Amino acid sequence: MTYIVNDNCIKCKYMDCVEVCPVDCFYEGENMLVIHPDECIDCGVCEPECPVEAIKPDTEPGVEKWLGINAEYAKVWPNITAKKTPPADAKEWEGVANKYEEHFSPTPGTGD
Repeated sequence: MTYIVNDNCIKCKYMDCVEVCPVDCFYEGENMLVIHPDECIDCGVCEPECPVEAIKPDTEPGVEKWLGINAEYAKVWPNITAKKTPPADAKEWEGVANKYEEHFSPTPGTGD
């Protein structure tokens, strides 16, 4: 088992999760984070830290797509280990549906 980040993170990108991760398995895209499935130790400490419930175990139904997206982008986006300031408009994006289809950016973030 591993954890995944889903589209609730897109354009919210709060990053509370990166500060509690003991193995630094988060990677930063322009407008979301992903978890490297081969580095995640399944400890679960990140899940309750996410204010928008974007982190889920890969055993939940319907997350297969997100396991692939996390694995793909964790290979090309830079590692992030310290919380940064979230986007100024993050609150406006909380709960917005279909963010992946309309707002996902494959562009890497800046990392640490």
